[in-house]
Amino acid sequence: MVNGILGKKIGMTQIFTEDGTVVPVTAIEAGPCTVTQIKNVNKEGYTAIQIGFGEAKRLNSPERGHLKKLGAFKHLREFRMKDVSEVELGQKVTVDIFEPGDKIDVVGISKGRGFAGVVKRHGFAGGPKTHGQKDRHRAPGSVGGGTDPGKTWKGQRMAGHMGNARVTVRKLEVVQANPDRNLLLVKGAVPGCRNGLLIIGKVVKS
Repeated sequence: MVNGILGKKIGMTQIFTEDGTVVPVTAIEAGPCTVTQIKNVNKEGYTAIQIGFGEAKRLNSPERGHLKKLGAFKHLREFRMKDVSEVELGQKVTVDIFEPGDKIDVVGISKGRGFAGVVKRHGFAGGPKTHGQKDRHRAPGSVGGGTDPGKTWKGQRMAGHMGNARVTVRKLEVVQANPDRNLLLVKGAVPGCRNGLLIIGKVVKS
């Protein structure tokens, strides 16, 4: 059985349980996806499947040859699987692979924040706001000693590009899965902006 699917983030909302508890959820348009390639140990050295999602406006010649009239997909992603014997080329993958209560990992590209200082990027407190200080409110402070170590350590938290990076949120709970509307409701927040691509897979780690 396929253990993952691709989707598009719609946004956040809230639902009410039977006892009146408010649950914040993220709505995801998940699938339908199509299996575009099956990889095995003999040829590729490992077992996995590749699935396609979204409609591409145009494909180049290598992409058309690879997809072999399966469709014009905008996104192609790979999922590792131990057994691919039951998967067929061209098979449709929908949200019915998930059930309420399942734990999933969601991968997305976080929102880009541009160049950010240490207060916003790393949560620094900034310098003192009085006692003769000037222009030190959001400064990082010392970044390295003089004699020892005599340099700035690699990985020192400093100002720089924030966001627009691959982020994985683990062990989110599936609240609802509606195959008729290709809709997946996940408890909590997932990375990325609206309409951003999401890679959704069942939890493989305990």
